[in-house]
Amino acid sequence: MDLGLNNKVALVLGAGGGLGSAIALSLGAEGAKVAVADIDENAAKVTADAVNAAGGTAFAISWDLADVDSVDAKVSAVEAELGSVDVFVAITGGPPPGGVAGVSSDTWRKFFDSMVVSVFAITDRVLPGMRERKWGRIITSTSSGVVAPIPNLGLSNALRATLLGWSKTLAAEVGRDGVTANIVLPGRVATKRITFLDEKKAEREGRPVEDVKAESNKAIPLGRYGDPKEYGDTVAFLASERASYITGSVIRVDGGYIPSI
Repeated sequence: MDLGLNNKVALVLGAGGGLGSAIALSLGAEGAKVAVADIDENAAKVTADAVNAAGGTAFAISWDLADVDSVDAKVSAVEAELGSVDVFVAITGGPPPGGVAGVSSDTWRKFFDSMVVSVFAITDRVLPGMRERKWGRIITSTSSGVVAPIPNLGLSNALRATLLGWSKTLAAEVGRDGVTANIVLPGRVATKRITFLDEKKAEREGRPVEDVKAESNKAIPLGRYGDPKEYGDTVAFLASERASYITGSVIRVDGGYIPSI
């Protein structure tokens, strides 16, 4: 299937590893030119090199999402290197585990800026060009916690839910301009973040991490953790011409794991 992504310019946040890296690789394989953004420039370069080695086109850019004031300069650097952004994939780092009671205002503000305001600001920077060209994709990767709150991930549940309401509202505002906006939810996809969360749960509960993983696998209808490539390929499809009638949607890539309807 021709996804129609050849020479489209994609900006992927958090692409130095995990889901972001998988998305960058999938987009690059479909002919998109990929700006690989990550706070860890070396990690971003590893992903960009992998895209280029596979025959794609990519370059790495260091990007601290907490520095909202740098958005215009960062997007301008992407435009100078690859051209105007056609596809924006937002993945923001996960906050530390914990509840919501007693969290300081400074902590809320810190993560709200890096996880939420940054996505708003980058979208507002790239959206005018998309609307002018009558083609664009805004894809936001959040968490299953926005539909079924995850215990001990209070900050993530609350802040990522904001992106859900924003994306749905945005879809209604820009649809007639040929721009789609969708949310993608990962379940238990095998990344370092999931390994970290499994280890923390095992530590809290005083049991082997292998037991935690086995318990999770048992709860997943497909019986296994997802492969990051499966997630990346889903995002690539949503970014494509073939997904032109999908907008305002929440797409689960979870092997059936999320319990809510």
